[in-house]
Amino acid sequence: MKKLITKEILQKLIANDELSQIGMNRLDMVPVLRLFTPDAAATWVLVSGEEVEGDVILYGCCDLGLGFQEFGNVSLRELQTVRGKLGLPVERDLYFRPTGTLHQMSEDAEAANAIGL
Repeated sequence: MKKLITKEILQKLIANDELSQIGMNRLDMVPVLRLFTPDAAATWVLVSGEEVEGDVILYGCCDLGLGFQEFGNVSLRELQTVRGKLGLPVERDLYFRPTGTLHQMSEDAEAANAIGL
């Protein structure tokens, strides 16, 4: 199975988690990565992560393709088990370039009535 998160990405996620613990609002952070289901409409745009008991708990904004977004935590281990309609696993968007903070990107997607971020 292809890794969803490289060591470099994990380091950035952990650094952002440390910033959130000293008071920086995660909504004001620039996202580090975007994950998606290639055969469904689910998207995760993530800003921070914390290693917990052999897993990584990620924080960001998720749109499961139902037309609304939700901010919160998701387990990397759990994401690695998700499959879309055709059985394809979650993938990392290799071409993702954030266009602002997590909050700004969420608002832009909502204003455009976009499904996914």
